[in-house]
Amino acid sequence: MTRALILGGTADASLLAAEIARAGIDAVYSYGGRTRAPANQPLPTRIGGFGGVSGLADYIRREGITHVIDATHPFAAEMSRNAVAACAETGTPLIALERAPWMKAPGDNWIEIPDVNAAVAALPDAPANVFLAIGRQHIAPFATRTQHAYTLRFVDPPDAPLPFAAEVIVSRGPFTLEGELEMMRKRSITRIVARNSGGDGARAKIDAARMLALPVIMISRPELPERQRVESAAEIMTWLCHRTCLGA
Repeated sequence: MTRALILGGTADASLLAAEIARAGIDAVYSYGGRTRAPANQPLPTRIGGFGGVSGLADYIRREGITHVIDATHPFAAEMSRNAVAACAETGTPLIALERAPWMKAPGDNWIEIPDVNAAVAALPDAPANVFLAIGRQHIAPFATRTQHAYTLRFVDPPDAPLPFAAEVIVSRGPFTLEGELEMMRKRSITRIVARNSGGDGARAKIDAARMLALPVIMISRPELPERQRVESAAEIMTWLCHRTCLGA
């Protein structure tokens, strides 16, 4: 009998959960616990970490998980690495639902760098109005460059003081091109720091930057272990049904 574990937290994961629920497949949806009020899912839901590779492996065995779907954010590298290791340890089939990264288009002014620390170093010395579109877990290194005026956008209000002064927008995507253009113009944004998350829900800021001729410091995705990956919920459903028919 199939019992799938969805490692979720993305819009893609929510779409997949709806497909799995409609198909009547037994599954559990897991949130990492970073969002204070996560969206409701049509599947049984758990919230919080597993306790590393060994904790995830124990959960897979204890709950009778037969298939694991990594539909986490492309930058949730630790969870993705733990999934690869735990599934190898337990012999559980694993697939990743991973949206394609954004590709540079004509008119884009990207400074492509490998990580957050490199993004800090790529900021100019002269004061700038910077939109940090990288999530609250990754902003601390920017405290060394306090000459800049930062705009941050979070799903939840900060539950602790920020490491530097900033204007905080509390809003949940997806965001529109018109809304992003208005936000950037209103705050006189001159530079954007973003992670190459891919997908449509957060792309509007990249399109707005192109239209406004703003430079984007683009953080590349982390390297992950080799694993099977697809880009759509339909492909996951095909994989699930195929493996179920084979008794995998």
